Amino acid sequence: MRVLIEELHSRGHNVTVVRAADSWYISQTSPHYKSITLDVAVGANNTFFHHFVTEVVKIKRHQGNAWSRFGLDSELKNNFYELHRKICEAIVHMFENEDLMESFQDSKFDIVLTDPANGGGVLLAHRLGLPLVFNARWTVHGEAHFAVAPSPLSYVPLPPSELSDKMNFIERVKNLLFYIMRMHLYKQVVGPHYSAVVSRYFDQDTDYFSLFQAADLWLMRVDFAFEFPRPTMPNVVYMGGFQCKPAKPLPEHLEEFVQSSGEHGVIIMSLGTLIAELPQDLADKVAAAFAKLPQKVIWRYKGAKPATLGNNTLLVDWMPQNDLLGHPAIKLFISHGGTNGIYEAIYHGVPIVGIPLVFDQADNLSRLRAKGVTKLLDISELDSDIFQKAIEEVLNEPLYALNMQRLSRLHRDAPMKPLDSALFWIEFVMRHKGAAHLRTESYRLPWPCVKRKEKSD
Repeated sequence: MRVLIEELHSRGHNVTVVRAADSWYISQTSPHYKSITLDVAVGANNTFFHHFVTEVVKIKRHQGNAWSRFGLDSELKNNFYELHRKICEAIVHMFENEDLMESFQDSKFDIVLTDPANGGGVLLAHRLGLPLVFNARWTVHGEAHFAVAPSPLSYVPLPPSELSDKMNFIERVKNLLFYIMRMHLYKQVVGPHYSAVVSRYFDQDTDYFSLFQAADLWLMRVDFAFEFPRPTMPNVVYMGGFQCKPAKPLPEHLEEFVQSSGEHGVIIMSLGTLIAELPQDLADKVAAAFAKLPQKVIWRYKGAKPATLGNNTLLVDWMPQNDLLGHPAIKLFISHGGTNGIYEAIYHGVPIVGIPLVFDQADNLSRLRAKGVTKLLDISELDSDIFQKAIEEVLNEPLYALNMQRLSRLHRDAPMKPLDSALFWIEFVMRHKGAAHLRTESYRLPWPCVKRKEKSD
């Protein structure tokens, strides 16, 4: 969202960001937007996610039994149930603040731009009667396509099933069952909270999910270099990789380290914001595998220094990931499979060894595996030898790099850059006060009403 906000600001738009009191990523002060902080904590903070990811790693590494995994899934369900309950409390807090709502009306905003994984922006847009634009990969009901576009389950896999579009009969049945269970789960987790808010502030017959489906524009954070072919809709605009950009020069100390790699090149490893460190024994195994390689390694890692760390490995608290991936010396990216990282790898044509941990990461990487650009590893089986062999396979088998370079060419070969396309369509909605002509009416088809014929006397 920060990328879109900064670009909107650079084009002269005034942006106001509504944030919770305990927002993790959203700073209260910025030169690019004015912020309104609600005096409500929703709990979606670093502690919440770090605790969960730590538990996932623990259970996966010890190959926890079905009961342990069920317990973890139940904890995740309960946590997100509480998260959406608190989000709805924040919405009520906002709607009941008459001065705040009046200030929103007086400000005469043109649109509401929101990520529909949180329903607050959706309900605010409808409350204010404003056009609604999504920056989306997920909604409160899962992957966004399934809310707005026809999704035949025979060849459209439901994330995070880890299936491809080439499914045999058993896999198609699995995809159907996965869909039924997931939709039921999502409704259990979010339905009670949003339904109560909608019943309180909107028409009694309004289904809360129809408010999501009524969005004017869906800016989808994927493209078809990554996504499997599928039906789509006129108001879906694909902007996968919109945050990617040409690499800038590296800081001097990193450039010196990269250049010291010679003909062997450099590997970079980052497991994202949530995994800044690993259990010590696992970190030692990873470091031991790196020490056996001729390549230099830059590893984003904040934990205690592994005892097996080799002279070829540089530990950093933070790395300019996009700039490194765009450097010609980089040969491989070891990633957890987050959307931003995999699109930066696609943009720069760098193959991946994937170590998925939570959420959509395994599904993201399974899509890239289907395209022949990624080797997946299960953290429960990870040891020094397995890790080293996976790295060597991707480095030494030319098809991984060739396939990723082809994917990069497909991704880049577009009439407009993804960010420019996204900004054009945001401004299009602003100019035309919505985009109803692009939106299907399928989300509000009426149920048939049959009146019983009265008997004549």
